[in-house]
Amino acid sequence: MGSSSAPTPRKTEASIGDRVAALDWARIERDLDSHGYATTGAIMHADECAELIALYPDRERFRSRVVMERHSYGVGEYKYFARPMPSMVEDLRVAMYLKLAPTANRWAERMRSTDSYPPSLAEFLKVCADHSQTRPTPLILRYESGGYNCLHQDLYGEVAFPLQFTCALSRRGRDFEGGELLLVEQRPRAQSRGEAIALDAGEGIIFANRYRPAAGARGFHRVNMRHGVSTIRSGMRYAMGVIFHDAA
Repeated sequence: MGSSSAPTPRKTEASIGDRVAALDWARIERDLDSHGYATTGAIMHADECAELIALYPDRERFRSRVVMERHSYGVGEYKYFARPMPSMVEDLRVAMYLKLAPTANRWAERMRSTDSYPPSLAEFLKVCADHSQTRPTPLILRYESGGYNCLHQDLYGEVAFPLQFTCALSRRGRDFEGGELLLVEQRPRAQSRGEAIALDAGEGIIFANRYRPAAGARGFHRVNMRHGVSTIRSGMRYAMGVIFHDAA
């Protein structure tokens, strides 16, 4: 008489917050300090990327839409999420801020800034609100063939967190070609230095959105950082951006 065995239970999938916590933060902090950016590797699953892309046509989920050509920002468009944001976006923002606040405070000290960042996102958003910055800033960006994003900084008021996160939602080589993330460091009394980072769906990067401290002969000095997106050569590219300060 044969015996039947119970089906093997599926392994519980880690939440987005758990995945953020499990990243190699020692390596990420070293890369941020050395280069002003750090890749995370794959952090979002394919179904999560598809879910966010599917939200894009839903006007009720977003507070505003920006067509880049109208403002000479580039060629493409983006939409800022309305509250309540999708739980995966909210959870990622909370978990990522918790891990990045120590770096933000270390950078402020190195640049001799009086800025300070509380340990939790909720506390930081209260600081934003005290400065009339209450509109959420996480967004989805969409570029078609020929689209691009000019070099810029994402500042929305007096209060600004010095780091932000971007995650590709589309599949490189299948959904689009081109569209590398561009990072340019304007070094004092020297030529600017650029990086082009290719991200595939679900892969993320953390980077300085305005300034970062760089080590020099006389200690740390401030360097200016800007970011953009190179021209999409074919297809359509979606990405999610997570900015930690709210907008005025």
